[in-house]
Amino acid sequence: MKVVPTELPDAVVIEPQVFGDARGFFLETWSSRRFAELALHMTFVQDNWSRSKRGILRGLHFQLRHPQGKLVRVTQGEVFDVAVDLRRGSPTFGKWAGVLLSAENFRAFYIPPGFAHGFYVLSESADFQYKCTDLYAPEHERTLAWNDAALGIRWPIDRGGEPQLSEKDRTRALTLDELQARGEVFP
Repeated sequence: MKVVPTELPDAVVIEPQVFGDARGFFLETWSSRRFAELALHMTFVQDNWSRSKRGILRGLHFQLRHPQGKLVRVTQGEVFDVAVDLRRGSPTFGKWAGVLLSAENFRAFYIPPGFAHGFYVLSESADFQYKCTDLYAPEHERTLAWNDAALGIRWPIDRGGEPQLSEKDRTRALTLDELQARGEVFP
């Protein structure tokens, strides 16, 4: 297993060791001992699985209270996955990192608490699975606008046309400036 840094020091890509032959493959997707050896200390309390079609954009979500760290992976299809640092005191506050995750590259992406997270589906469909360090608390969930010009996220939208958003992501998303003005970023 190998840890690959991103532009955001605390958000890292995990490249597992894959053992494969003509019969198929095997890999460890999570091992508390192996992650601790890599200085990645986290405890997970919830696993989630979503399936989305091409052109769906989910996010950018975060929870103000009960912030979640997420270990995300794609087990079918391909997505462009994004993390945005919302920790006001961080030197990378307001910066983003994007990673291609697919069933073929076996990569996982760890997004720590204090970050917004979202993804855009590039394949016909994608199964997206993730482990969370805290439980889902919908009353504390917020949405950062995926298209906030101040962030400058380079989504690969041209591969799938205009993104499809949920009603919540379309109507309740705020820009980083709006979130800061409301005091809805992390200290």
